[in-house]
Amino acid sequence: MQIQNYINGQFVNPISDSWLDNYNPANGEVYGKIPNSDIADVEKAIEAAELAFKNWSKITLEERGQILLKISELILANLQSLAEAESKDNGKPVSLAKEVDIPRAASNFKYFANAITQFSSEAHESIGHNAVNFTLREPLGVVGCISPWNLPLYLFTWKIAPAIAAGNCVIAKPSEVTPATAFLLAEICKEAGLPNGVLNIIHGLGSTTGQAIVAHQKIKAISFTGGTKTGAHIAKVAAPMFKKLSLELGGKNPNIIFADCDYDKMLATTVRSSFANQGQICLCGSRIFVEHKIYEKFKTDFIQKVSELKVGHPSKEETQIGALVSQQHLEKVKSYIDIAEKEGGKILYGGNKVEVANFENGYYLQPTIIEVNSNQCKLNQEEIFGPVVTIMRFETDKQAIELANDTKYGLSATLWTNNLNRTMQFSKQLKTGIVWVNTWMLRDLRTPFGGQKESGVGREGGFEALRFFTEQKNLCIKYN
Repeated sequence: MQIQNYINGQFVNPISDSWLDNYNPANGEVYGKIPNSDIADVEKAIEAAELAFKNWSKITLEERGQILLKISELILANLQSLAEAESKDNGKPVSLAKEVDIPRAASNFKYFANAITQFSSEAHESIGHNAVNFTLREPLGVVGCISPWNLPLYLFTWKIAPAIAAGNCVIAKPSEVTPATAFLLAEICKEAGLPNGVLNIIHGLGSTTGQAIVAHQKIKAISFTGGTKTGAHIAKVAAPMFKKLSLELGGKNPNIIFADCDYDKMLATTVRSSFANQGQICLCGSRIFVEHKIYEKFKTDFIQKVSELKVGHPSKEETQIGALVSQQHLEKVKSYIDIAEKEGGKILYGGNKVEVANFENGYYLQPTIIEVNSNQCKLNQEEIFGPVVTIMRFETDKQAIELANDTKYGLSATLWTNNLNRTMQFSKQLKTGIVWVNTWMLRDLRTPFGGQKESGVGREGGFEALRFFTEQKNLCIKYN
């Protein structure tokens, strides 16, 4: 599969004619090429975006919304082919991409197509001064959207949809590890009638293409999802240029389980929240804390349920755990498992690479459960981002809160209890951007999304995203 950049409504090769290999995680083989773009390609895209902005920012909200709705419809019309492309690029089961990733990408466009028509300005009457103040919200201009490899189309559209709905033109870079569905999205946008230059998709490495986007003076805002170290670098480059920044970064999320929970529901959901998408979701509950009263029962039952998960080729219907995204990432995840016992941990299940028949070079790993006795071990303090969870017992509510908050991250937390007082206390005391109670990954697109501490800066989703991609202007009118 030969992927090209999408600039000004045209599919073009990189100006340098430099290319990168694209790997299939399921078999470890190169199956395509992607552009290794540089500053010259970004400059060309910005030129197209600036030209397009003059018209796109002025068309009616209804016209913008209709185009976004058409994109949403076309994504769903191509559900199967997009799911297969996502799976081939990322290693996730086709069934997961078909059920979650691609429908959510369509929902992103549909939601913001409607949300922009409800996004209102404010007015304040200054009584006694014969004046009225209007707060206007205007699009920024050209903005940069950089998305990760774990939920490629899902998170790519999560940024692009509100940006263009608000009237901006976009320079977007998908992960170089998973570029296929971004390339296919360009074809869909073209078919939907999105004007040339409104969306420009540039492929390449973060260190070159991404850096060129972040550092360019004409790009007014950066929305980035990815690792905390990369986020820190982006902030260092962009902040002195006074760009708006939205950074959705890492997580080391606690899953807190009390004895008074709905046990069966908790167990089934905890298996999913631990290993969905091979554990490659920033919201996965990777630190499981269990009340001492049910700890041994949970440990036995959890191991049993996890042992039943089917690791296999992503195209197989029965596969529940697919391939990790790359050889490099597989080795990183495995390195954490290898140090577990040195840190006093005990591997209760998994920990080994898996050879899938006829796909022996694929990047497969068993779902892994590690029992730890300290929250200070690397396994509990560093983001592994793979099919690895730790379990640890706690005695009191106070200890559970302390363990949950004892990390540099603060993205999400899951709480399992039927005690209303405890629910309210924990919801206030947990230092995270999201708290799920008796559920996980239940998302309402109207709600703000983001983290505290080193899990990020700013919020995405709902009107928060539209606020980010617009600039406030106060207009004061004095009258007699």
